[in-house]
Amino acid sequence: MEENNLEGVLNEEDTGLDGNVEINKVYCMDNLELMEQIEDNSVDLIYCDILYNTGKKFRDFDDNLGTTVEAIEWYKPRVLEMKRILKDTGNIYLHMDFRLSHYMKILMDEVFGEKNFINEIIWAYRTGGVSKKYFQRKHDNILRYSKTDKYTHNPLFEKSYLESQKTVDISSPSSKKWDLKRDNMGVYRDVHMRDIWNINIIYNQDKQGVGYNTQKPKELLERIIKASSNKGDIVADFFCGSGTTGVVAKELGRNYIMCDVSPKAVEISETRLNLKWA
Repeated sequence: MEENNLEGVLNEEDTGLDGNVEINKVYCMDNLELMEQIEDNSVDLIYCDILYNTGKKFRDFDDNLGTTVEAIEWYKPRVLEMKRILKDTGNIYLHMDFRLSHYMKILMDEVFGEKNFINEIIWAYRTGGVSKKYFQRKHDNILRYSKTDKYTHNPLFEKSYLESQKTVDISSPSSKKWDLKRDNMGVYRDVHMRDIWNINIIYNQDKQGVGYNTQKPKELLERIIKASSNKGDIVADFFCGSGTTGVVAKELGRNYIMCDVSPKAVEISETRLNLKWA
């Protein structure tokens, strides 16, 4: 397990966590058991790439919770615990696909309240499987909720390119008014980020790849952590897989709590967090 070695992080008595749960560690255990040991209102941000219930047995984990009803029954006590431990200023992001997204939306509305729904983020990508029977399924769903209307949100921006830009003079007064800029793609201005994110998925040949099924890209977690937490905050991932959440949290000066039932996932996460393999 990794020691608390982040510069300027909270010490244990400042975290509001139970003495049995230390920050900046990866736990190999059932996530419900871990959450039950964490004190109320003590976590700033929760991100979980949950089991999608595809029925598949991946190399690194078994993605089968039974029927959809059984899956939601399995998730309900965990979502209730996530709400309990989340701060009033906190955010929760649950990542899934079409199999559970509408069922989980109903559960999240029930637990967190419909008025505390913030976003459904569509993570879109171009790579993956192909079928001739339907439009290609190239996106995941990320549901974002809070406990109150005082949740943390740091605005993020993206480039919006002008459709007609051949004659645009970015030094003109009108261009300066709109703060137009130019790069090798053309003329653009910075606008508030949309809820559709185009980010490539990770393959084993990718320089980020660590050989873990369903590994998520760092860019995805960077957006979530930057937007919904601040330096020194506690970021929790109770389905941590290859540990990307913790790696990005550490790089951005946040504390983390991570958990997975798979010893291999914990081993990979700890290796990456020890900077041997980021």
